[in-house]
Amino acid sequence: MEDLQGKVALVTGVANKRSIAYAIAADFAAKGAQLVIAYQRLDKEGTAEKIKRVTEDLSPALLVPMDATDPASVTAMYQAVAERFGKLHVLVHAIASSRRQELGGRYSQISLDGYMYALNVSSYSLIALTREARALMSEGGSILTLTYIGSERAMLNYNVMGSAKAALEANVRYLARELGPEGIRVNAISAGPIRTLSASGVQDFLDLLHQAAEASALKRNVTLEEVAHTATFLAGDGASGITGQVIHVDAGFNIFGGGS
Repeated sequence: MEDLQGKVALVTGVANKRSIAYAIAADFAAKGAQLVIAYQRLDKEGTAEKIKRVTEDLSPALLVPMDATDPASVTAMYQAVAERFGKLHVLVHAIASSRRQELGGRYSQISLDGYMYALNVSSYSLIALTREARALMSEGGSILTLTYIGSERAMLNYNVMGSAKAALEANVRYLARELGPEGIRVNAISAGPIRTLSASGVQDFLDLLHQAAEASALKRNVTLEEVAHTATFLAGDGASGITGQVIHVDAGFNIFGGGS
């Protein structure tokens, strides 16, 4: 198994224990990484306390708030990482959001505001986080993001997020090309549908889950742990020759023609 001893790993998007981000953070911690959790800064009392409870079992070395759409907040988060460690080896971008009304209905009715919101939060945020991470990756590094096959195919009810994820995957390729000479790798994991809290926002998600299992090569859905193990591999030295890629962890669903 991949060893992450001595690596400082920053994981974003951890909001609850049923998320892919949490599973990745847990696997990183189990493999010896020094864990930084950057959680969404919300204007609600108790947010910090909630995240502390959620991540208590992970024993993160640093817990810091961050709003990926606020440049000052991103800078402050990285300053905290720099003060604590002076370096960074792994960044996991697990941030995505869209207006609920844009996940369903007619694609042609997506609003400009909803379209731009989804691309800003779900795609541009990778660029914003990478821009400042590179300064701390003087020893090289691995940047990972999460995508979905709705970027490649017209999946029912995925709508605006399909556009956002397609843009995200383009970002992966362009960032990989730019940062490669600095020893920084950039990859995406295209996970199959998993029953997480955020996935519940997609209309008829349980039907999608069942259909994906039936149409996959392994005739089942993937688990959080399987996605996390892939992230740990990509974060480690064993994947030193892999960059600019979209790695499908979907029980082989992507090899079949057609959409849903």
